[in-house]
Amino acid sequence: MARELITTWSDYQAAVERLLAMADREILIYDEDIGGLRLDVPLNFPHLQRTLKDGGRLHIALRNADLLRQRHPQLLNLLSLFSHRAAAQQTPEHLNHLRDNMILIDGKHGLIRFDRDQPRSKLLVDEIEEMRPYAMRFAEIWSAGGDPVSSTTLGL
Repeated sequence: MARELITTWSDYQAAVERLLAMADREILIYDEDIGGLRLDVPLNFPHLQRTLKDGGRLHIALRNADLLRQRHPQLLNLLSLFSHRAAAQQTPEHLNHLRDNMILIDGKHGLIRFDRDQPRSKLLVDEIEEMRPYAMRFAEIWSAGGDPVSSTTLGL
């Protein structure tokens, strides 16, 4: 069991990479727009693929999904290929006031960023009890609905 305070952007990115490498069965992400997470770089993307190929799930809730739609075709393709276990959605407007971000891994690891504009975060490793409220909060955010992110363009 470990807790660590993160105060710089480089440490934040290192913590994201560390968490994704630990993922086995579940990756839950709530973020502003995934711009700073670098999910589709060669160091991180294989962890997403492996988790989904091994039967895990990936849920991404974003306050603004435009960046995902416009600049992350590899991630959109992954969401499409594993649509039975992976999904992304833009949260409804009434949640836009929320300022925190979180990455939750397997119900026991997490990275909680306190404010979307600051790197200040806490990294939790093997902290099942401390992770429960964050898992419940993510479930509430996810169940609030919103607009699903699709890799296909609808049209006539």
